[in-house]
Amino acid sequence: MVIGIFGESCTGKSTLADKLAAQIGAEIYTGKDYLRLAKNESIAMKLFEKKLQSAVDSHIIYVIAEKAHLALLPENAIRVLVTADLSVIKERFSQRMHGNLPAPVEKMLERQHGCFDNEAHHIHVISGQTDLAEACSQILAAL
Repeated sequence: MVIGIFGESCTGKSTLADKLAAQIGAEIYTGKDYLRLAKNESIAMKLFEKKLQSAVDSHIIYVIAEKAHLALLPENAIRVLVTADLSVIKERFSQRMHGNLPAPVEKMLERQHGCFDNEAHHIHVISGQTDLAEACSQILAAL
């Protein structure tokens, strides 16, 4: 089964994926990790799509921060939207940049905020409000 965990940068997608993977022994792919499957990007993408389509007896978690990658999720994937308040995203992004959030980066985060909100999903996790253990329980129940 494929679990797609998607949302903006710094919302807690990877933290959720790691916690969930530890519980179910899932393989995690993030962003363009599929490029490790082949040297050619289009071939790698096709191989990855096949891998996701055939994930029946195993679990794959695909962490997505780019809307274009949502198209790689198979129809039967469990879709988990992870969101956070803009102030939380800015604070976390600032920490990634050693305490400095340049104005152009801040503007980019503001423009992108909410870009996943209207995407179809089965479970919605709000970073800082939804308990991770509860989120994992909801995902496991959906399996």
